[in-house]
This record gives sequence, C-alpha cells and structure tokens, in this order.
Amino acid sequence: MATQFVIDGLKAQIEGKEILKGINLEIKGGEIHAIMGPNGTGKSTLASALMGHPKYEVTEGTASLNGENVLEMGVDERARAGMFLAMQYPSEISGVTNSDFLRSAINARREEGSEISLIKFIRQMEKEMKTLEMNPEFAHRYLNEGFSGGEKKRNEILQMKLLDPKIAILDEVDSGLDIDALRIVAGAVNEMRSDDRGFLIITHYQRLLDYITPDFVHVMMQGRIVKSGGPELAHRLEKDGYDWIKDELGIVDETVGQN
Repeated sequence: MATQFVIDGLKAQIEGKEILKGINLEIKGGEIHAIMGPNGTGKSTLASALMGHPKYEVTEGTASLNGENVLEMGVDERARAGMFLAMQYPSEISGVTNSDFLRSAINARREEGSEISLIKFIRQMEKEMKTLEMNPEFAHRYLNEGFSGGEKKRNEILQMKLLDPKIAILDEVDSGLDIDALRIVAGAVNEMRSDDRGFLIITHYQRLLDYITPDFVHVMMQGRIVKSGGPELAHRLEKDGYDWIKDELGIVDETVGQN
C-alpha cells in the first residue's frame, strides 16, 4: 500500500497562544511537498506538533498515517509508525556515540528477535556515510557533539536513510549548508523518493528546491496555508518575495500575532 499522510484541521497552541490555526494537507507516497513562508508563521511549529513535541498542545484536528491518527501516539510510537523529523537545531548528546544511537534507533522500530546484526548495521552505516561524504570517524563520536552546523544536518540525513521512514519531515535542513553539502543532502532526498515515502520540506529559500523539485509548494502565513501551487510558486517567491501574496489576500501581518 502506498503511503498516505493526511492532516485535517490541525490546530495547536503554546502557553495558551494559538499558533496553528487549521492546517489541511495531504501527502501521498512519492510526493514532495515544500512549505515556505516568512519567520513566525508556524512552519516549525507544524513540524514539532506532528512529531509530538511536549511544548505544543494540539487542540483540534487529526494527522493520520495510513489511516492511523498519529496524534494519539507517543513520540516513540510515531517514529515506529514511520515518521521522521530532521530537526532545524539537532541536539548534542554527550556519552552516546553516533553509531550506538543509530543502531538503537533502528532496532527500536523492529520486532523483538529481528534486531539488525552488528555487521549488517556497520556495512549499511559505512555505505551511507560514504554517500553523504561524511568523515568515518563521526560514527564513533558522541552524537552531534562538536559537529558543525552542516555536519549535524548531514547526520540528520544519515539517520533518515538508515531509519527508512514513511513520512520524512525536514525542518530547514538546508540552513547552514554550503553548496556542496546542499547538493549531497538533496541527492539523498531524491534517491529516497518512492511510493512508500512522502516528504514535507520546510524551507525559507528557493536554493534547496533548485536541487529537489517539489510536487507542491505551500505558503504559510498566520498559522495557515494561504496559497498552494507547483514549483513555479517557489520561483516567484524567490523573485518577488511575499508581499504580493499579502496584498492579494489582504494580510497586514503575516505572523501568528495578528489576523
């Protein structure tokens, strides 16, 4: 069965302030959806709420992956169901090596008794690290500790490749990347595109979409998706900015602070 991820009427708040004000979106396997928009419009909140960050309270709506409402699941259950988030600011975890973390994450998604063998894991990890042009020594360093911003982002993509999710949410994975790293990260996304997997890519810039051609581009303002289109929409945003959308829709303040 091809993957299907449906967000229906999603609303979320933080400390009593509503951030997401009714998000509707459907992502099918094989599709890449890009969400763009100015700062403060709810893009990263959407990613965090979908993955169950405790800071955000979902007050209304559903998000279902292949018919199951993931909002009723714990964070670990969402990951086991096939959701993945490449974070905008990956955490550093001292005392846990990159390889130990990755193998534990893979095994957590497998049934007891079907854990990946150490040899098979090492082979897969080394293969993917080579593809991402990562220093092999990073496998034995503590998770993200001392990594540059670009190295952390490549490490997020390494996790995505090894975990093989059904829905991959990439939150500004292009920030802090030079052109070479951007090309490598985009290549990994393109390589993983399949009917069994959909992508939700949050980005500020067209440059990532020069390497990854989205099927759909959505613009978020005021905690809502206010405009959708194809790749040409991203090109116009790069050329003309967001003011034309604000003028078209009568929006004065695009952030979540004002309607």
